[in-house]
Amino acid sequence: MTRDGGATGIVLAGGAASRFGADKLAAVYDGRTLLDRALGAAEAVCDELVVVVGQGAAPPDTGTRSVPIRVIHDPEPHRGPRAGLLAGIDAATRPLALVVGGDMPWLRPPFLRALLDRLASDQRGASAPILYGVLRPLPCAVRVAAVRARSPRRDGSMLALLETLEVAPLAELAWRPFDPDGESLQDVDRPEDLAGPVELPVRGWVATWAHRQVPERMPDEPRDPGSPPDPA
Repeated sequence: MTRDGGATGIVLAGGAASRFGADKLAAVYDGRTLLDRALGAAEAVCDELVVVVGQGAAPPDTGTRSVPIRVIHDPEPHRGPRAGLLAGIDAATRPLALVVGGDMPWLRPPFLRALLDRLASDQRGASAPILYGVLRPLPCAVRVAAVRARSPRRDGSMLALLETLEVAPLAELAWRPFDPDGESLQDVDRPEDLAGPVELPVRGWVATWAHRQVPERMPDEPRDPGSPPDPA
């Protein structure tokens, strides 16, 4: 799938990390910081990166990157990831934006590419993955113009914002081939999470369909995980 104009990678790095008890983005997993791992995955599929840090925070070490990168400050502190996303959208120069957490060290570039391709193939304003019949707000992809046109409030949840944009869901059957254990959906909240990702096994009707060849474009996945999609 060709994405005309490319994509901005927005990396949310402004959380308070109260449950971690320290600067978790500087914490190391398998020889690299959490932020470095998230940036590496995003730069593999994006044309520029925007790192959103908290108001007054010192710029983090972003390393050497293969694409242009900027660090910006969220103008409204303690508003959560939705406010960070909107700050990143203000700085984006590409038509699509991929949004990931800086505390998501197990992101897989093919998974992220599938999110962008799902959005590029649809007219809706956002794309987000489905797990066990439920929409997951991160990582996600959005149309920059669609977000700006709605001038959304900075408070509220990420999920509520995505729903105002109309979401093209990335079906579980579509992303499982790229990330069989669902590592791209996991983040680090506590020090014990640095032990590594947990397996998110295939279950329900998805398990009965997993052996079939995944079509190039999946139909929208039902919200009820007990109901199978119509066969192609």
